[in-house]
Amino acid sequence: MRHALSVVVRVASLCVAATSACASVQVIDDTGAAVVLAAPARRIVSLAPHTTELLFAAGAGGYVVGAVDYSDYPAAAKKIPRVGSSSLLDMEAIAALKPDLVVVWRNGTSAARIDALRALGIPVYLNEPRTLAGIASTLERLGELAGTGPDARAAAQTFAARLAALRERYAGRRPVPVFWQIWATPLLTINGHHVISDAVRLCGGVNVFAELGPLVPAITPEAVVAADPEAIVTTGSDATATHDDGLALWRALPRLRATARGNLIVLDADAIHRQSARVLDGVDALCARLDGVRSRAAASR
Repeated sequence: MRHALSVVVRVASLCVAATSACASVQVIDDTGAAVVLAAPARRIVSLAPHTTELLFAAGAGGYVVGAVDYSDYPAAAKKIPRVGSSSLLDMEAIAALKPDLVVVWRNGTSAARIDALRALGIPVYLNEPRTLAGIASTLERLGELAGTGPDARAAAQTFAARLAALRERYAGRRPVPVFWQIWATPLLTINGHHVISDAVRLCGGVNVFAELGPLVPAITPEAVVAADPEAIVTTGSDATATHDDGLALWRALPRLRATARGNLIVLDADAIHRQSARVLDGVDALCARLDGVRSRAAASR
């Protein structure tokens, strides 16, 4: 992935008509591809709940004319017409909205669907940040595409400042080996290039499956047992849940270090899995829980 991910945003050209000015804009998406619009987008379709959040945070919520199911934050997002789900898009509904930009979650949308969108002649921005800092740069890029640059830059600066404060607060913590369970059946985790792995690193955690090839690899329970993580983290709709949360397998293994030490952790899914400005709420919660892991280890000595 080219270094353009650090977000170099360029104004490609400027045209001045008799009564108004218009500017075409070009930005680089998270695949390194250029997205060029003849003018700032005024009809945007968002194909993931987190990209809907990002557009609102970037000041472009008023331009979102279509969104997928579960686009429920902020409250205004609930009123946007639906175009299916991240995994099952209604292409006819998208085309009928006549968007001048579609914002797509790359890892959550099939290549065939992305090709179909492009075949309609709609500019596509592919979103897949691999670091927390990439979320701030995404806010800036979406703001450029929507012509809401000042609002987007302010949101990005606020995010970056809070991120820097979290990094400073948790720097130097004792490393905690962590298994992050994305899904229980099939058993899925994340590798070291996933944005959640960056959150684990910030908190002083060590992703025990960081070296695996796929971004979201399938693994076996035996591999987890062999890694013997000090903490196992998963997510749910209720961060206080203790049952039916996908952790039953590990509770049945009392000799597993994470189980023996009471380090089976459930975090709120929306706060940590959505790659939006709210992700830092989830990071803050994760860091606090890993500090609890450290405290229990120190108390048991």
